[in-house]
Amino acid sequence: MPHGVHDGFPFCVYTIYTILYIMESDGAMTKSQTPTPYLRRGHNMSTNHNLQKKAAVINDFTSFGRCSLTVTIPILSALRVQCCPVPTAIFTNHTDYPSYAWTDYTEHLDDYICQWSRLGLRFDAIATGFLGSIPQVDFVKRFLHAFHDERTQVVVDPVMGDHGRLYATYNQDLANAMRSLLDVADILTPNLTEACALAGWPYNSEMTDGELADLCGELSGHHNARIVISGISRGDDIINFVHEPGQATALLPQRRIGTERCGTGDVFSSVIVADAVNGIPFVESVRRASAFVAKAVTRTMELGLPEADGLAFEDVLEDLIL
Repeated sequence: MPHGVHDGFPFCVYTIYTILYIMESDGAMTKSQTPTPYLRRGHNMSTNHNLQKKAAVINDFTSFGRCSLTVTIPILSALRVQCCPVPTAIFTNHTDYPSYAWTDYTEHLDDYICQWSRLGLRFDAIATGFLGSIPQVDFVKRFLHAFHDERTQVVVDPVMGDHGRLYATYNQDLANAMRSLLDVADILTPNLTEACALAGWPYNSEMTDGELADLCGELSGHHNARIVISGISRGDDIINFVHEPGQATALLPQRRIGTERCGTGDVFSSVIVADAVNGIPFVESVRRASAFVAKAVTRTMELGLPEADGLAFEDVLEDLIL
């Protein structure tokens, strides 16, 4: 430990600047060597905080509306994976409601690297959801430098747009920054709009199976990722197109039920994250996620919930438990 680094904030500064130095020096997103955690007095330095499966999830926290972290936390917990949330922003409710209040949490994100490094945490998965700025994408890279190791699976849910259009918060620079995460993703869960945007392809809602396979090949070529392009509309069905390097592609249909609801993609990707940690084969995981979403939609319609309120997945969560 360098002279002058004591218990408290200076350690955090030292940790972050070490990570930044390594990133700038080698230019590649490889596992870096971070400083030995310096634990406060009274904490047993031999304490092992890594005796349970854990996933760090970098996403916004929306208190009402069933999306983002408020969906992921209970689903991972039900599947016996400890969810360690890293909130990029905090919302009273999501933005589809007439009004909302929110707080940008970007300036606090590096605190998670500092404090979790001190605890010596390790993660079976690191997952990302909505990233609203280039600094947040850059934070993800620093977080991966600090915590990614040989057992960590990186799951990227590139929440960027839908129906052929990027969200209003996404400009071309941010879309380009998101592409850099293709170099580290072990699993990608885009919809068709997001897959096209990441690959730099024009959007086409009527792609053939061959074109979808080529699109996945373009995305997977960066890091040999497993990919599911979700929510492809074909007639009365919703198709999930599954790509695994070295395996035949799979088209998994699910009958369309009801209307689109907020947080559906978060429910889907949360199951994928937990199943990845639990060693569930990828195609089986996609089937499980799709079937669970369908059950949640059916239950939501039975309750007559407003579309903005998301999916009543709590009522069917027991059906998902392994």
